[in-house]
Amino acid sequence: MKKYILMVLMALIVVFVASCEGTGSEKANGMDYLVTIKTEMGEMKAILYDETPQHKENFIKLAKKGFFDSLLFHRVMSGFMIQGGDPDSRNAEPGERLGSGNPGYTIPAEFVKSLFHQKGALSAARQSDVVNPAKESNGSQFFIVQGRVFTEEETGIDMQALSQAISSLRRSDPNNPLNKVLEDAFNEGGDETFRVKAVELADKLTEATGLRIKMPAERVGTYTTVGGYPPLDENYTVFGQVISGLDVIDKIAFVNTDQSDRPLEDVHMVITVEEMSREEIVKKYGPVYQ
Repeated sequence: MKKYILMVLMALIVVFVASCEGTGSEKANGMDYLVTIKTEMGEMKAILYDETPQHKENFIKLAKKGFFDSLLFHRVMSGFMIQGGDPDSRNAEPGERLGSGNPGYTIPAEFVKSLFHQKGALSAARQSDVVNPAKESNGSQFFIVQGRVFTEEETGIDMQALSQAISSLRRSDPNNPLNKVLEDAFNEGGDETFRVKAVELADKLTEATGLRIKMPAERVGTYTTVGGYPPLDENYTVFGQVISGLDVIDKIAFVNTDQSDRPLEDVHMVITVEEMSREEIVKKYGPVYQ
């Protein structure tokens, strides 16, 4: 029981960074960086968010010095995401298990409520909550969300409010049977099973705590049209967005993989960054600064 409580508390630690940006039109002024991710299956264009300055600066720094070039998308899961940036994947042998490499540092979490895991989101990979309660990001590994289109019933949840409700229930009513259900879910399948069960119990948690657990309408609209993967929200730092080449994500996500989710045929990346005016980026790719 004590271990479960500790793990739940760890899972609920979230650091929020308030955005100091202005309106979309204001953000479209000045210079920015356009990211190009080239692969054997095509290329993707992306922008990085000012709201996550440490992740943006780090990604640009690594890309400029060629850190990502010839690395692999080493973990691919259809309906979920494609992951790369492990320095150990450079020249890795076929079938070699990957995913533990890093540049020797982590980055503090930069959770921003307006940034979420819609299709094409660039998000930072990290170690699990058990060993990384502050949810610090791996210094180089990232993933790009493929996800899927969700129904309104599946997406009507605000994950921050849900976490607050779970924490509140544990403190105020420790004998409530909902706590035991969530504990069993965690013991059975860890963080992900715990979160899925929590979403299923959202209405009962609202009834038990009085806290409103409702995802913002605009986020629901995105998840029910464009798609994405909402269970990741407020748990991994979203720091960018693919603005061209979403079909390339699908091509990579659908390749055949081994038991470790590594593609049977290597998918390499070359990442470059180009300084460009935000006005020009908007002209080429539409209103990407919202």
